[in-house]
Amino acid sequence: MKLVIAQMKHETTTFPPVPTPLARFATGTAEPPEGDAAVAAYRGTGSAIAAFIDLAEAAGAEYTVAIAAAASPSGPVDNAAFETIADRICAAVAQGCDAVLLDLHGAMVTQTYDDGEGELLRRIRAIAPTVPIGLALDMHTNLYDAMGAQSNVIAGYHTYPHIDVYETGQRTGRAVLAMLAGQAKPTMAWGRAPMLPHVMRQGTADSPNQALQARSREIEAEGALCASLFLGFPNADIEFAGLSVVVVTDNNQAQAERWRDELLALAWEQRKAFVYQIEPLRASMARAQALADAKPAGSGPVVLLDHSDNCASGGTMDTMTVLGAMLDAGLEGAAAFAIFDPAAVQQMIAAGVGNEITLALGGKLDMPSIGLLGQPRSVTGRIKLVCDGRYRNLGPMYGGEL
Repeated sequence: MKLVIAQMKHETTTFPPVPTPLARFATGTAEPPEGDAAVAAYRGTGSAIAAFIDLAEAAGAEYTVAIAAAASPSGPVDNAAFETIADRICAAVAQGCDAVLLDLHGAMVTQTYDDGEGELLRRIRAIAPTVPIGLALDMHTNLYDAMGAQSNVIAGYHTYPHIDVYETGQRTGRAVLAMLAGQAKPTMAWGRAPMLPHVMRQGTADSPNQALQARSREIEAEGALCASLFLGFPNADIEFAGLSVVVVTDNNQAQAERWRDELLALAWEQRKAFVYQIEPLRASMARAQALADAKPAGSGPVVLLDHSDNCASGGTMDTMTVLGAMLDAGLEGAAAFAIFDPAAVQQMIAAGVGNEITLALGGKLDMPSIGLLGQPRSVTGRIKLVCDGRYRNLGPMYGGEL
């Protein structure tokens, strides 16, 4: 038994001016790793590709990791980057294999394709029309029909924050291996609902998503090979952004469709609960100051996060609205996280740790897609630390990854 394993992950925001070249898919190297280097990079981590590797080795299968390419959220993926990643994967499939296991995101948009994953799958199918293909997808997948039509198994995360990524890879891989062993015949049903759940209302520790994901897990306990409810990624201005459901059964199309329809109906009933009521910044600062005034002496600052400029959702982290308002209000015992400004960092490095510096911070990037011009802010502060910013994640989300 020979498996092709690969990773191609990017959550694309179509609004920011931040490009996504191939270098963003690499970690400290010129290009994403492949082969033994990819295995070494991901073995023992909490990723779906690590689950694929573990399952392949436990099954005694021969396998190759065509490429392990993952980039943080940003603007549309450069055509050259997509072609490089897709070509590596397709070349590995063309060498012959019994199955393909793909660790994808589900919300990749390129300069050419609104559905990057679907385009990759179309190319794989052109090479290997009948080879089983299994996908492990992020909960923020924007599902296009090609993802379902060109694959055999789809499993998505059940948690947000995502702490079941490895387990999702296991669900995908086990279903594909059962298919290869003749122990299961994966049969899939998928569908979408016309709704765009706000990211700030998608957490699985809270309603309504908590109950929806719990029901998805119950459906798996009732016999489905995989049941996934995707909330979608609303920061992509594409046709099929939004909520979707995929259910995979063992050779029972009618049951897959019933469970799919049930999950879609449950989500639709909760559509109003997915609307996020944004608090005015002035009110947020007042709450932050009250918290800061009440916190024990010696404890850390109260942190204000600008969720509208979140790098984990493709934001530039360059806008100065929140920090500027905090400075204007004289807010004490609070911090704003965070500002992306490489030029300012270089000035701080030159000034040296412990020294005071005044500089123009943030606001270096315009947002032409929404008509927003960058507005730097003059700030004065003392440099506390200079480091390379590289660390290994020890938490439950993407644990073990650099």
